[in-house]
Amino acid sequence: PGCSSLGGGAFGELGPFRVNKDGSLNMNQFSWISEANIIFLESPAGVGFSYTNTSVDYNFSGDRTTAIDSYTFLVNWLERFPEYKTRDFYLTGESYAGHYVPQLAQLILLHNNYSNQTIINLKGITIGNAYVDFEANMKGTTEYYWSHALISDELYNKIISSCNFSSPSSASKKCNDYLDQIDKEIGNIFLYNIYAPLCPNGSPSSTSVSSVI
Repeated sequence: PGCSSLGGGAFGELGPFRVNKDGSLNMNQFSWISEANIIFLESPAGVGFSYTNTSVDYNFSGDRTTAIDSYTFLVNWLERFPEYKTRDFYLTGESYAGHYVPQLAQLILLHNNYSNQTIINLKGITIGNAYVDFEANMKGTTEYYWSHALISDELYNKIISSCNFSSPSSASKKCNDYLDQIDKEIGNIFLYNIYAPLCPNGSPSSTSVSSVI
């Protein structure tokens, strides 16, 4: 939550354009638009260019509200552009979309059962680097770093013996201190591809463990 689908997804990843430092645009040769029509949806309300006319809504946003709002948007969009109603539809996302995408998909399938509802022709979902559960993610990430020689055996063993990854509320100070040491041991590398050169425009903060998790 908080990351713009337009700024990150459209202009930073798979949209039709890249933004240059002077504000001009150039075509993105790796864009997905050659294969599909894409809607970059800013959600929840308050992220990017999205907003609500009822300011109190910002105090009550959550996964369920986000799913309902996103579903409402999709239905209204299809009513405005009915020529797309019969097209195959896929939900995609990354990171916290590990929550957003499945919940929205479930809501779509539920409402598709009602005869008076606009049918969304959902065919599948795709989630990259899904954030589903912090503890499971942290445990898996730690094991990955250790098995790829990015952290020492000593630190790995301390983490495994001190951290209860099945119970988030019971994390001890010792566990958190050891987890904080991970960044110091792995150094400034590109964590999304540890074998690739570090992007020259990157910074240590943009490749830290916390930013990946």
